[in-house]
Amino acid sequence: MGTIRREGPDCTGNPQRLDVRDRPSTLEAEWVTGFVDGEGCFHVGISVHAGMRMRRQVLPEFTVVQHERDVQLLHALRAFFGCGVVRSNHGDRAAYRVRRRSDLLRTIVPFFLAHPLQSQKRGDFDLFRRVLEMMEQDVHLTESGVEKVRALAARMNRGRSR
Repeated sequence: MGTIRREGPDCTGNPQRLDVRDRPSTLEAEWVTGFVDGEGCFHVGISVHAGMRMRRQVLPEFTVVQHERDVQLLHALRAFFGCGVVRSNHGDRAAYRVRRRSDLLRTIVPFFLAHPLQSQKRGDFDLFRRVLEMMEQDVHLTESGVEKVRALAARMNRGRSR
């Protein structure tokens, strides 16, 4: 996929910017890996939830955020992976999110195992995958398990996961 020069009265900003708003996108695995390397996030949140056994809920999430003008890229990612949702984020941002554990385990994790990330994000992905594996073994349903998850999550997205 190359650069498309935008021209005409609707062109604002950088004329070299890739314009995908009205074009159907067929993404390739290598492009997706590179894009996620730069724009994606693997995150594990832990929130207080009175209805849960440990009074806490472990929430793994794969996210890609873009300015709303590039929302078509997020829809293309959703079509590529066949799971997740595209939602409005903060202000003029939109996000592609995958939160369902079965989608993360059956689609997202296998994809990035087959097409490894090349940046620091690979370390974050490895920790993310470990948390999902722990959740599959119900480790997160014990106090010590929640603390193990918390320790792994604290190392993510901070440049220290490798």
